[in-house]
Amino acid sequence: MNINKIIEYHERTKHFPNRPANSTGYLDWATEPNPFRSYEGTDPVQLPFSTTVLNANYYDLFNRKKNELQPFTLKNIARLLELSMGLSAWKSYSGTSWALRMNPSSGNLHPTETHLILPPCQESNRPGGVFHYNPLPHVLEPRAEFDEQFWLRLENHFRQKGFLIGLTSIYWRESWKYGERAFRYCNHDIGHAMACLSFSANLLGWKATYLNSLSTREIEIILGFQKTRWKEFEREEPELLLFVHESAGNFDIRNVPSDIIDAFESLHFKGEPNQLSKDHEDWYVIDEVSAETSKPVTERKTYHYKEHDYFEKKIASASGEKIIRQRRSAQTYDGKTAITKRDFFAILDKTIPRNHSAPFDLGVGDISVHLCIFAHRVVGLDSGLYFLVRNEEDLIEIKQNCHPYFLWEKVDDAPHMLNLYLLQKGDFRQKAAFVSCQQDIAGDGAVSIGMIAKFKDNLENRPFLYRSLFWETGMIGQVLYLEAEAHSTRGTGIGCFFDDVVHKLLGFNDNTYQSLYHFTIGGALEDTRISTLSPYYHLKDDTHNHE
Repeated sequence: MNINKIIEYHERTKHFPNRPANSTGYLDWATEPNPFRSYEGTDPVQLPFSTTVLNANYYDLFNRKKNELQPFTLKNIARLLELSMGLSAWKSYSGTSWALRMNPSSGNLHPTETHLILPPCQESNRPGGVFHYNPLPHVLEPRAEFDEQFWLRLENHFRQKGFLIGLTSIYWRESWKYGERAFRYCNHDIGHAMACLSFSANLLGWKATYLNSLSTREIEIILGFQKTRWKEFEREEPELLLFVHESAGNFDIRNVPSDIIDAFESLHFKGEPNQLSKDHEDWYVIDEVSAETSKPVTERKTYHYKEHDYFEKKIASASGEKIIRQRRSAQTYDGKTAITKRDFFAILDKTIPRNHSAPFDLGVGDISVHLCIFAHRVVGLDSGLYFLVRNEEDLIEIKQNCHPYFLWEKVDDAPHMLNLYLLQKGDFRQKAAFVSCQQDIAGDGAVSIGMIAKFKDNLENRPFLYRSLFWETGMIGQVLYLEAEAHSTRGTGIGCFFDDVVHKLLGFNDNTYQSLYHFTIGGALEDTRISTLSPYYHLKDDTHNHE
């Protein structure tokens, strides 16, 4: 791995006011990628749709104490997928319709694909195997089969029941629109998907754990990608593997033994990936940085966070499942909706990792991302620039890298677990909009947030962490999306920002810390010309629609 090539990629894909990152500069609609992958030549397994709404409170998406353990049945696995990677609605305007999903994606382009390794299913008398999830018809596409003995080797290794989920990225889906910067966005989306899976698993009394010892190559073998005939530029890049198990008890295994990986390599894989576009641009720098950030086998790591209670433990009448289903990305804000200081604190508090709390106990890594906050309309709080230090061990270093004239005044009435500081009072609406590629939405909301990652040290020690820094920002983004909905506002992720303008604003003069993702929350304006359709209206059986 060459850290210099990763740094070079990061620098060349920064946006500047006078030079955006390299892309085509236009949308070639003739080559727009199909947002749905299917493996042709497989015999799809139709998943059941949920017909009831889980009665867990919104708080129980995070808290693990109240959700009753559900059996690992196909019906429950289907619910997990429906609530995390499934469709949430269709939008329609002037004869054109497009799908929205539970997991958000840059430009609604959805580079993230989901694969499952499931045990034999007694419900349908099916063998175990490796499956691809296609959310359009809500089916599993069987790519490889194995028997009970094969699965028991996995179960004995993990020492408990459960199943595996693999997440992958199709870079072309994002690079079609965003060019070279697309690699960043694909990894944001992986983080969003990880959080979606963690929250939905929690509702079922399950927990998803990142198997952080595995290499990219090992995941490739487990998913059968080395035996798959990929169309040029449309290959899926293995990102990670999760083990889904019951929430209770400790689980400290982070690998799959080599003999079991060898057994996966001996499986027969079937299914031809469908063609997504008839033509492509070659964004070779994405393939280069992908290769440089490919993960080797590493030692097992477990991560421990703090145990403190949440600031806000319940929102009356807020259903966890309903909040998941209603999540949308705001397109414009009204420029006047404010949030209360209490809600502001509650939203930030949910971004702090805790032990035994979704989504961060999934175990991506040490806390490496902090929040630079433009507070525009928070009732009872001075407008200005704030900084939330999510890992207090970084406080001194962050201060040393920032402007010396910043106040660093602790917000006295903030909850004790929030290391929230006022840097500078004032109206930052115009600056927030400008740094976010001059997008008004960053100034018209109640707050706008820049996610600032501990960058250089992470890459020097383990270059593959370049991906997981973006995963962490995506997970934070998903928390912010749900928190916005739960507090009667709406959020949206912002991938377009002037990187070094943000750094200059804070006083950074090197890459010790870097801004990797932005987000904003406010009162959304709805486009009444666009109609909303139920998520699976396109299927004949309409009884499962929730819209």
